[in-house]
Amino acid sequence: MTQKTAQPRVLIFDTTLRDGEQSPGATMTHDEKLEIAGLLDEMGVDIIEAGFPIASEGDFAAVSAIAKRAKNSTVCGLARANFKDIDRCWEAVKHARSPRIHTFIGTSPLHRAIPNLDMDQMAERIHDTVTHARNLCDNVQWSPMDATRTEHDYLCRTVEIAIKAGATTINIPDTVGYTYPFESAKLIAMLLERVPNADKVTFATHCHNDLGMATANALAAVEAGARQIECTINGLGERAGNTALEEVVMAMRVRNDILPYQTGIDTSKIMNLSRRVSAVSGFAVQFNKAIVGKNAFLHESGIHQDGVLKNVQTFEIMRPEDIGLTATNIAMGKHSGRAALRSKLKELGFELADNQLNDVFVRFKALADRKKEVYDEDLIALVADEATSDDNNHLQVKRLRVVCGTEGPREAELTLMIDGVEAFTDATGDGPVDAAFNAVNMLYPHHAKLQLYQVHAVTEGTDAQATVSVRLEEDGRIATGTSADTDTVVASVKAYVHALNRLIQRRKKSAPDSDVKMVSYKQ
Repeated sequence: MTQKTAQPRVLIFDTTLRDGEQSPGATMTHDEKLEIAGLLDEMGVDIIEAGFPIASEGDFAAVSAIAKRAKNSTVCGLARANFKDIDRCWEAVKHARSPRIHTFIGTSPLHRAIPNLDMDQMAERIHDTVTHARNLCDNVQWSPMDATRTEHDYLCRTVEIAIKAGATTINIPDTVGYTYPFESAKLIAMLLERVPNADKVTFATHCHNDLGMATANALAAVEAGARQIECTINGLGERAGNTALEEVVMAMRVRNDILPYQTGIDTSKIMNLSRRVSAVSGFAVQFNKAIVGKNAFLHESGIHQDGVLKNVQTFEIMRPEDIGLTATNIAMGKHSGRAALRSKLKELGFELADNQLNDVFVRFKALADRKKEVYDEDLIALVADEATSDDNNHLQVKRLRVVCGTEGPREAELTLMIDGVEAFTDATGDGPVDAAFNAVNMLYPHHAKLQLYQVHAVTEGTDAQATVSVRLEEDGRIATGTSADTDTVVASVKAYVHALNRLIQRRKKSAPDSDVKMVSYKQ
């Protein structure tokens, strides 16, 4: 009897809290970061890149707190190629059960011009900074930013230097999403073949989705010998985003026949994490998103429906429960109790503390009085809305009344709590939403510009909840807010206020040393 050979292990490096948070408008609060990190840790993520410690005091505090709390995952911080960044990073991660320093520098001709270093000067800096990081920490990752556009000879030279200096993981970033899958594979294979001692370190792949090929590029790199994938939940990230964790993990699971690799990910926790990241980042998941989109397991075509009813495998290559989706969507109503709500939320992947459950229960009862039936999507929207209603927010909506129709001015009467002080005004506008936003602007004057206003129904019917997304921009800072309500105007104002609260948080978060925010820390 032949013994089955163990499949190679691919490490999952999640950078939702670092590269994902760099998405314009995706800033998360300290508590939200800790919550997401805890869920990643429970799910089996091997390495959590918790942030960029020198970027701000807030980033440092979050990375430090995550490092102290993580039970299973390695906790990593990002640092540019200088001693100050690396020291600050070590201070943040050093209390982790398993800490890692991740340092990087841009090696392509375009990026070498930023610090104005020639090839020899850059090589020396790589040696010195990686050596310094290794003297502090046994687990050091080094990245040549824009590796895929770096000359191969120079890339080999810098990777060899980093390995000699003590790097234990070499990450190869496709910083601008420029690479094609066969190039991604050839690059990893070339480095493994040409660089001395390449077999003694772990090679990682970090892909962006500018051409829609991040998942394909990451998996091609794995086939060529990379054993760590850098990714984010929902593919969150700058521009078109990063490799999506759920896509690479499920691709290796579903197509294990041609991708014979294993991860330590508990895939049943994917859906809950997707929902939470969407809620705290303010970035809705597109309906047709692979794996976690609302339509991923829906079938409308008659042929598809008939096939699925007869044999689910005819049109489904994975089971909904594999990613934590419940098989049923039983409606709850106004007679449902707290215990039933807790049970249903647990079934949907949400385990709330008693005080959180009480808050959601109050909202649930109010919603049930307005709707005949409350479905799973309604409950998910309620939990997401609860996550945005922090009592410590600078601005809170207390009361709103609007007048609209075919005649007369469209008016809004609004009461806001501003730092605990009640403020009232009324305003007019081109429509009820415009009037309500004008009222907010009168009570809290600001210079932010509205970049996006989007509404979609959570469920079907005229009594459906509306989920509203609002994106604001002010002096280069972008903030996104979301809210859900059966009243679209109420949801709109709450989302607008939520975006303003996040903008206020971003103002506070901005680091005094502005050079930290420059493009050179992006991968």
